[in-house]
Amino acid sequence: MTVALITHPACLDHDMGPYHPECPDRLRRVLMALEAEEFHPLLREAAPQATIEQLTRVHPIEHVEAILSIRPGPDEIFQLDGDTAMSAGSAEAALRGAGGAVMGVDAVMEGWARAAFVATRPPGHHAERSTPMGFCLFANASVAARHAQARWGVERVAVVDFDVHHGNGTQDIFESDPSLFYASSHQHPCYPGTGAASERGVGNIFNAPLPPGSGSAVFRAAWERLLLPALDAFAPGLIIISAGFDAHKADPLAQLRLETADFAWITERLIEQAERHCGGRLVSVLEGGYDLDALAASAAVHVAALLRR
Repeated sequence: MTVALITHPACLDHDMGPYHPECPDRLRRVLMALEAEEFHPLLREAAPQATIEQLTRVHPIEHVEAILSIRPGPDEIFQLDGDTAMSAGSAEAALRGAGGAVMGVDAVMEGWARAAFVATRPPGHHAERSTPMGFCLFANASVAARHAQARWGVERVAVVDFDVHHGNGTQDIFESDPSLFYASSHQHPCYPGTGAASERGVGNIFNAPLPPGSGSAVFRAAWERLLLPALDAFAPGLIIISAGFDAHKADPLAQLRLETADFAWITERLIEQAERHCGGRLVSVLEGGYDLDALAASAAVHVAALLRR
């Protein structure tokens, strides 16, 4: 078995306007990096569209219908809030993003891939149950987690998040359900303002807020001392990664100072947890990362680590 790369050209058609940091070139650069010879073993698959049933395990039907009803004209942008907008291609892109995450779960549970990297956009970890925000429309990782429980009977699902921004949406969806686990390292203070260490849900939420300027040593210590032990104690049947690469020192939207190698390191630690608890089953879903060079390099070492195992 190898690693599935799940993506779709429709994700390039989501456009939030000129100069917006969450732009189609983000995905283009990631996919270009994954064309190198070392990535030839990847199983390249087209992300399907998520179904209404899959989406409404997380989002109220009114929210899903409202998002899917927004269909701007070819040259129009519909602004949802100050950061988040939709174009003519956004609804399909959002369906492919959530559907790709679902496909990643199916790939590792059916056994035709040992891990999956879902390279889609828009990202998802800021989308709350009923609120699109922070560049996100649907909560892709959360939809995948609920799918794992509904279709595959996975009793405990963990989402781990190393994006520089706290995944308020994932926390909002998980915080009252002890069968779901969320661990996040993130800059604090920073958008969206959530993610204090005191936010514990029902004992299933673990936040490691990092001060601006924190680098590799602080990041690795947070995972080694708090987040990885908590994940180990939860003993998940499936691990889903919210893989944001905007904690890189080159990223323009925050002030953490991670090196590219840190993303290989955390990926290797999460693989070890997956091998210990869930037969190596691991699904990674692309979140943030806004310096194109740093994003491409960081995603490449992340996927390379998945392939090595």
